[in-house]
Amino acid sequence: MKKDKKEKSRANSSFVPWIVFLFSISIVLISFVSVVFPALILVSDTLEIPGIDPVTPEPYETGVWSGGVVISSFVTFGLTFLFFRNKLPKFLSSLFGKLFSFEISKKSSFVVLLILLIIYTTVSSTELSNQEIFEDYNGVKNRVDSWSIDKINSFEPHVRYFFLKASTVLFGNDRVIPLLASVSLLIVTYFLTKTITQKRFAGIVSVVILMQSSIFLTYDTTVSYTNFWILFYVLSLYLVYRFWPLSPVSYLLSIPSKALTAAFLPMSIYFILRSEISRKQKMITAGITAGIIFAGGIASVGGISTTQGIEEEFNGKEFWMGFTSFSYQLRSEGLVMMFMIPLMVGLFLISKSGVKHGESIMVLISGMLLIAPILTGFTNQTNQPYRWVPLIVFFAIGVGVLLSKRQIE
Repeated sequence: MKKDKKEKSRANSSFVPWIVFLFSISIVLISFVSVVFPALILVSDTLEIPGIDPVTPEPYETGVWSGGVVISSFVTFGLTFLFFRNKLPKFLSSLFGKLFSFEISKKSSFVVLLILLIIYTTVSSTELSNQEIFEDYNGVKNRVDSWSIDKINSFEPHVRYFFLKASTVLFGNDRVIPLLASVSLLIVTYFLTKTITQKRFAGIVSVVILMQSSIFLTYDTTVSYTNFWILFYVLSLYLVYRFWPLSPVSYLLSIPSKALTAAFLPMSIYFILRSEISRKQKMITAGITAGIIFAGGIASVGGISTTQGIEEEFNGKEFWMGFTSFSYQLRSEGLVMMFMIPLMVGLFLISKSGVKHGESIMVLISGMLLIAPILTGFTNQTNQPYRWVPLIVFFAIGVGVLLSKRQIE
């Protein structure tokens, strides 16, 4: 009887990576349609510019990243197939084996991380004296200048206002604490990756990938589009392992930093349920997290900002436009463009070998890609480039997860 239950449990668990992978890769491939063929999804749209004859885009005209996506995918899949079939030349097979098993000492990882943070902080601090160029800056600055704690009587990003106000009061510069938040995000990314992979080297790799991201570097010191919401959300995932009672608290803080994180609830629940903690802790953490969102955040997620509302009806055209935003808003992200599809396949393979957070990262990545069309299709919001920073973070962590302790025996 017990043997039958165990076999049934194993059979059910073997289906989970497949379900997650098929869902996730479907979202990724739909998003990449516009990377390869930028006009294919919206082929029926005709551009009308005054003084110029109407133009209908060519649906099969390839994008600038189409060649890179195809070549990198074929090369990566080819090498992976040959590696698992033991058909690679010995020096390449040995190189891959050493890469997957490579680890650094605790002292070395501390020194490397410290050097990376010093380099990043030194370079980014040169932006603190620059005038911010984003259009939303004046509105945010005026709101922060007039903000005080006793004015918390409506749903606004008060956590963000608090830190921006503190930055102005303490440092005389409203961009200092946003920079510190970005530094903290790098640190939390390291520790989250290290914790779920059990490898310090994987954490360093994730930090390097995030540090080189143009999207991250564009918004790391801004006042208009701060990283507080992302920091608190990623911290909530890390706290699931380190001190689970505070995980819901950190998640809660992310919502008044930016209400969009309330939509991350399904992804958080999945991460918690697949974590290597006790079943009791999973149930309590997931229950408290969901309860907090439903009690406070979900009531306001319909108006993700106080000036924007929900569409009365679903707009299919806007929904599909949400998928196309990925292709042009992340066109400067070479690593993401060329290796997102191979990454998803790699995460699936390691999840089949027992690395549960291979599934979690697939869910986080596909969830972020799906949020964009949901926003544009069900609300009157437009998708903005800064909202892709969490995707870059999850991509960086995903690459680290590929190096998880154990997978290549």
